Amino acid sequence: MLLHIVARGKIGRCPEADLVDRYLKRIAWPTRVTELPDTGGRMPSREAGTVIIMLDEKGDQLGSTAFADKLGRWRDDGRREARFLIGAADGFDEAQRRDADLLFAFGKATWPHMLARAMLAEQLWRATSILAGHPYHREG
Repeated sequence: MLLHIVARGKIGRCPEADLVDRYLKRIAWPTRVTELPDTGGRMPSREAGTVIIMLDEKGDQLGSTAFADKLGRWRDDGRREARFLIGAADGFDEAQRRDADLLFAFGKATWPHMLARAMLAEQLWRATSILAGHPYHREG
């Protein structure tokens, strides 16, 4: 299953970009990052079998194991792509939220977009390592 991050804004060269690259390179599953301008731009077409996950402050706060379980279920159900959307500064409107299969939050705090992207990359690495039985994740 493709893990596809679609994010508003360009990450450029910064420490957060290094973190994103570091974690995505560790993932054995195929990954892709698509950057769109803050406004406008064309969202990649949604193919059949794509699940949409929006990072949103109003979303579910899932622990790493629960997040891994969701990814594993989608993979096992034959989903071809898990698309993670990171919005612009104003986030998503209600219509966009309704179109998502999952609203996912990293807690109640608001995070800078570039840091959220790095946190997502780490959680994707953590989730795929949990599913592979790798010792990276420790419950405690």
